[in-house]
Amino acid sequence: MAFDRDVVIVGGGGRVGLPLGIAFAMRGLSVTLYDINTAVVDRINAGELPFAEAGAEKPFAEAIANGKLVATADPASVAAAEHVVVIVGTPVDAHLNPDPAVVPKAVEQIATHLRPGQLLVLRSTVHPGVTQLTEKTLAQLGLVVDVAFCPERIAEGHAMTEIFDLPQIIAGRTEKASERAEKLFSNLASTMVKVTPEEAELAKLFTNTWRYVKFATANQFWMMANDAGVDFARVRQAITQDYPRASDLPMPGFAAGPCLFKDTMQLAAFNKNNFVLGHSAMLINEGLPNYVVSRLEQRFNLSELTVGILGMAFKGGSDDIRESLAFKLRKLLQVKAAEVLCADPYVVDARLTPQEDVLSRADLLIIGAPHAPYRSLDVKQPVIDMWGIRGEGVLI
Repeated sequence: MAFDRDVVIVGGGGRVGLPLGIAFAMRGLSVTLYDINTAVVDRINAGELPFAEAGAEKPFAEAIANGKLVATADPASVAAAEHVVVIVGTPVDAHLNPDPAVVPKAVEQIATHLRPGQLLVLRSTVHPGVTQLTEKTLAQLGLVVDVAFCPERIAEGHAMTEIFDLPQIIAGRTEKASERAEKLFSNLASTMVKVTPEEAELAKLFTNTWRYVKFATANQFWMMANDAGVDFARVRQAITQDYPRASDLPMPGFAAGPCLFKDTMQLAAFNKNNFVLGHSAMLINEGLPNYVVSRLEQRFNLSELTVGILGMAFKGGSDDIRESLAFKLRKLLQVKAAEVLCADPYVVDARLTPQEDVLSRADLLIIGAPHAPYRSLDVKQPVIDMWGIRGEGVLI
């Protein structure tokens, strides 16, 4: 079976799909980015990155210029490539219940364009059993397509190095599917870890949940130290200095973004909501803005103060505000403070105020995201820095 393109990425205009497409193009593969967001498609084809990603700009421009990377909103593009990579994950609803049907439904929507002999790769985090459900959906439609689950493992801002440096998990139901997936991703990674689809699904959920629990542990320790009038930064330094068994203890901060909380709740649902550790982590991390406000109320008369929040992205150096707890902090402070002003050097959002205005008008500053420029910011107001990026301690 002849194909015109090597890879088509469904959902290719996003923060997972686009870096992957750039990486494949860097290795000489022809890549089509299929995305229903026509505005993003137009920006990509015009040579404009729709979001910030370190190290992506130059290879992106080269791939667009030489035709190795193209974007389209036409679903028929799915038929043109040997490898179809689907960037659709399993979401959780307002009641924290996952919807395992989302990925199979997405595959069903492109099914009329799938062709015999293609390899379909699920790339985003999925609920356990979704790979098998996708295989059943394709079988019911009479499509002879190999299926593999090869989860992404990147952190935003590090995609263009981690795609190449990290081992790639390969999970196919059949040896043929595994071998085809391994051949595809050998263009990027040098180390492959071959497991079953069910093992891979849990591996991805366990990985994200482990990080979420670690952050919750640090945040709980920070709150305990604060309540005792002790600077957790000094305690952590004593714990971690030249002591490898505690080297992975993070600093406190908002554990946010589109993955960690969601995937922890997915794992809880998979275990019939019998996941005390995961639910406790959720209460700690999601409750952190409330704790910050309560501590501030003990120190300041917030009703008379203008509070400035510096950094609204969900993590340092990013322009991504998805699930950012800085916005939850903003909402809580709007009830307590005289005025709340927010700024971020990377984020374009109508709710934000220019940083110079925030600095001139605020009586109190809070670091909402640990952006590097804040380390050396010269200000006279009190600064609340639970991240510890300014080296002035984390005691509130």
